[in-house]
Amino acid sequence: QVQLVESGGGLVQAGGSLRVSCAASGRSFSNYIMGWFRQAPGKEREFVAAITNRGGDTRYADSVKGRFTISRDNAKNTVYLQMNSLKPDDTGVYYCAADYRPNAGYVFVHGQAYEYWGQGTQVTVSS
Repeated sequence: QVQLVESGGGLVQAGGSLRVSCAASGRSFSNYIMGWFRQAPGKEREFVAAITNRGGDTRYADSVKGRFTISRDNAKNTVYLQMNSLKPDDTGVYYCAADYRPNAGYVFVHGQAYEYWGQGTQVTVSS
């Protein structure tokens, strides 16, 4: 198993940038595909971005394409989400997720596919 801890959330004005991080415990971090999801009050959790074991493939929700970038540093057991040109609609709790898929050639965009989840970090974008 793996434990995930998000950090870096906060309050930012529309048009600003923020970088959230997810630190994973344990070993064999590269055996996990990683994803970011978010949830706003009163709404269901939605997919944001995902990345394969060594960063060879990434996927993004249409709403964040061109603005967000997911990356990972396997030596540091950390996955990042760089968020630029933030909008009020980006507000929500951002969750890091992991699924054990050694040598995966693709990623999943459905939350049900991820076994491990962090507690989340709040991102608030003001207008």
